[in-house]
Amino acid sequence: MKKIIICLLALASVAMSAQETAQLESQIRHSIDEIRDFVSIPNNATDHAEMNRNLTWLTKKFTERGFNTSILPTSGQSLFFATLPIIEGKPTILFYMHFDGQPVDASKWDQKNPYQVVLKSQDGDTYKNELFEDLNTNLNEEWRLFGRSTSDDKGPIVMLLNAFDLLKKNETALPFNVKIIIDSEEESGSKPLPKAVKEYKELLEANFLIINDGPVHSSGKPTIVYGCRGITTMTLTTYGPIKPQHSGHYGNYAPNPGFQLSQLLASMKDKDGKVTIAGYYDGISIDEETMNILKNVPDNAEIINKDLQIRTPEKVGSFYQEALQYPSLNIRGLSSGWTGNEARTIIPENAIAELDIRLVPESDGSKLKELIKKHIQNQGYFITSKEPTKEERLAYNKIIKITESGVTDAFRTDLNNTYGNFILNNLKEEFQEDVVQIRIMGGTVPIAPFINELKIPAFIVPMVNPDNNQHSPNENLKISQIGYGIRTFYRLLSSPLEQQNKK
Repeated sequence: MKKIIICLLALASVAMSAQETAQLESQIRHSIDEIRDFVSIPNNATDHAEMNRNLTWLTKKFTERGFNTSILPTSGQSLFFATLPIIEGKPTILFYMHFDGQPVDASKWDQKNPYQVVLKSQDGDTYKNELFEDLNTNLNEEWRLFGRSTSDDKGPIVMLLNAFDLLKKNETALPFNVKIIIDSEEESGSKPLPKAVKEYKELLEANFLIINDGPVHSSGKPTIVYGCRGITTMTLTTYGPIKPQHSGHYGNYAPNPGFQLSQLLASMKDKDGKVTIAGYYDGISIDEETMNILKNVPDNAEIINKDLQIRTPEKVGSFYQEALQYPSLNIRGLSSGWTGNEARTIIPENAIAELDIRLVPESDGSKLKELIKKHIQNQGYFITSKEPTKEERLAYNKIIKITESGVTDAFRTDLNNTYGNFILNNLKEEFQEDVVQIRIMGGTVPIAPFINELKIPAFIVPMVNPDNNQHSPNENLKISQIGYGIRTFYRLLSSPLEQQNKK
């Protein structure tokens, strides 16, 4: 009975009191109900009415916990801001999360409505439905909540709220001022965020930033991430005949844009997956101390390769964590002519490649795109940003149209930062096990505006299970992670910074 509490206690060498156990159990159960309520509000950032309903929910829930709240208008969807009354002399933590979610294709989910949370238990390789009423007598840590944004990122928001409930019940004095900013367009790149952070700079001032997004390490151990890669994108279009032509009549005569594009893309990487574009990796060096930290992350290459079903990884780095220290160049989509049952014997009029470039702090996204364009130009291409004119088609042998997105910068905080050590020490003491320290993670969180504008260090403290199907059908949150999140927030918010500095 009440398996979750037994397992949670096993994470700590010092047993929790009966009162603490009962309080945690009660808060986990309450969190499940609040997650169900919050998730039931759809959160596609393109729907303004949905965003407003989410903002109303957030305002109500944070106000109930004693926060002063504000809706901050931006050039896009509004941000949510909450703060406890500021006490002079206390350091300030700024928490960042987001309440928007990836769009939903309900037909791909194993439940009727992805916004109606379903409780499931694992049965071999499949999952079966459970009754929420059964949680009142069996709060099973292995059961999961399935629904869009349960893990990314509404679950962690609810964990934070319930940590404040526990702090209030125990009349715990907070050694910090607390501010919370919740994004409404994170899943679409947070385009309004840089301007908004500049506009609300005074409101957001803090000593350090904690981001609660993404999963803990695949080992399931407590995790702290010191940075994340940035991103930018490019679309490349090559051109053949003005319209599709019969491959019998014009094969061997009309240039095929598919072959042109494939040859161009192949010239950008060698057989080991390393980018061959001159200057692409400039400025990146990894010293011995950093390399040791990277090697201490408990990744298992055999398991990673098995999960991906690949025999040999690319060799940009000699192992997974090292590979993440370099900017990537990825083909995320290719298109030309028709395929499958619609295939036809034609020479296509164009071919399109969608590229994404993951950035590290040493790499400048705009500079890398210029290097790519220079490489393309050196391959004999005339570059344009618009559809080529008839005159251009007749004047140049090889034409490519390039369009590009803006740049979301990478960030990375020093591994020996005081505030990072504060988080690290508290995670170690709370869960009595080694903490996984990740120098930079592969994904992108739009945090650079806070660092650039507020001049504060930032850390990602993920809360959710690594197999949560983030951005995918059947997204889920393991009940054990709710307890983990509440304990983590409670520990960080109740531990004086000065005490950590004395250790």
